[in-house]
Amino acid sequence: QSSNGPVKKSMREKAVERRNVNKEHNSNFKAGYIPIDEDRLHKTGLRGRKGNLAICVIILLFILAVINLIITLVIWAVIRIGPNGCDSMEFHESGLLRFKQVSDMGVIHPLYKSTVGGRRNENLVITGNNQPIVFQQGTTKLSVENNKTSITSDIGMQFFDPRTQNILFSTDYETHEFHLPSGVKSLNVQKASTERITSNATSDLNIKVDGHAIVRGNEGVFIMGKTIEFHMGGNMELKAENSIILNGSVMVSTTRLPSSSSGDQLGSGDWVRYKLCMCADGTLFKVQVTSQNMGCQISDNPCGNTH
Repeated sequence: QSSNGPVKKSMREKAVERRNVNKEHNSNFKAGYIPIDEDRLHKTGLRGRKGNLAICVIILLFILAVINLIITLVIWAVIRIGPNGCDSMEFHESGLLRFKQVSDMGVIHPLYKSTVGGRRNENLVITGNNQPIVFQQGTTKLSVENNKTSITSDIGMQFFDPRTQNILFSTDYETHEFHLPSGVKSLNVQKASTERITSNATSDLNIKVDGHAIVRGNEGVFIMGKTIEFHMGGNMELKAENSIILNGSVMVSTTRLPSSSSGDQLGSGDWVRYKLCMCADGTLFKVQVTSQNMGCQISDNPCGNTH
């Protein structure tokens, strides 16, 4: 460059200068390099906790896919879905589910007001493998076992003929009087609450218990019959707030009552003896025996002058 202006270079000089600049640039690897902290750079992709979370989601989806495959195979094997449809059951538009083959099920939960039945000309066979068959709806339960069939309900039960709609047996005592069905001779209950228990005019009413029998009435207990007999292996206890009235001939069998030999003296040992006495109006009272051939005439007997 001179005072008169820039010096013009020839084409050869320009080419040599360009070649030298390119050669220096290609050999200088630090040209344009600026030191930068990598922690401050913007990182792309899933790193750290996000990467671990993505791996967990992928594993969870894989497990769900395996479970779905197992359920699909089980449904396919049990329901037997084939090219022609389902081989073991049929679904109808009316909501009917029909099993066409023998089915092995544990617990069935039908919908509200559902019906379980068989074909018109075939029997419905339900079998329990060493287990009772239980039908339950709310608190009502029907259990069928090898040696007995039991029905329990807190709200009552009713049996009727589906064809004639005639009531065969009902526990609705306010509308229907309780009668045992035809052919049933005994009724086994643990507790019964009723106003009256009676038998037919030509048969006896027998009440038998294995342990204790308690008969309680809120307004009294009245036992009436041509002949009333009590047979018990233990004690018999009569309790009343006001009085106990025995109307009729009263007979007590002394075969099971304790007795003493004729040689025993009165008052010997720990025995205290009483005599049971009855007034003309049926009132019972006891008198302690203090001497032989003692009667019922005592100063404070409840019968007054007539006893």
